[in-house]
Amino acid sequence: MQLRFIWILFISLSFYSQDKSKQLLFVGNSLTYTNDLPKIVEHIASNFNETVETIALCYPNYALVDHLKEGKLQKLLKTGTFDYVIVQQGPSSQNEGKQMLLNDGARIKVLCDDNGSQLAFFMVWPSKYYYHTFDAVIANHKLAAKTNNALLCPVGELWKAYDTVKGLETLYSTDDFHPSKAGSFLAALTIFNTIYPDKTLKDLPFEMSQTWMTSKDSFHSIIKLINNKNLKK
Repeated sequence: MQLRFIWILFISLSFYSQDKSKQLLFVGNSLTYTNDLPKIVEHIASNFNETVETIALCYPNYALVDHLKEGKLQKLLKTGTFDYVIVQQGPSSQNEGKQMLLNDGARIKVLCDDNGSQLAFFMVWPSKYYYHTFDAVIANHKLAAKTNNALLCPVGELWKAYDTVKGLETLYSTDDFHPSKAGSFLAALTIFNTIYPDKTLKDLPFEMSQTWMTSKDSFHSIIKLINNKNLKK
């Protein structure tokens, strides 16, 4: 009888563990698929004994409106399997990009609400050439998240703060726009912390990041910045 109870308990815990897994849909372009950012999120989650499964719907130069026109996004959301839908487009510092974030974000928000998903905006960063537009990038993403009652993954804001610290490894790749491996790690950790705000990031060992980070100081600076940002829901 006792062995039977233990077996039933084991089966129950197994199903409970499966139920705890989170399904993430990433919708964006090359700023997301460079360095396979969604898989970095999965890796980070595994270090906290959390199961995260991701699907990436990302194509070169796509804005949110392009995904809506194509129709794959709607089909995926109708499956009702995604806990979070993380949307990303270009920097969107100008009024056209701002309106796309607001209006197309609103259309995706309706789809998310209808299918049991939580919408999250992935705030990006400008190229080095347009670095002077950074404040507008941050402001427009904050406005889109607030207006659409969505989560905000403030990657760009943390990116800018990181850039003020001298001697750290660069977040930009050689084209001065796409993320380096370190840039993708910062983005992934920010997204993870938005979804799991109660996890203690300082518990992460530097060794788990070495596929993407080469500097321990840079790694700890990212952890510190995110902790200071306090990404509570």
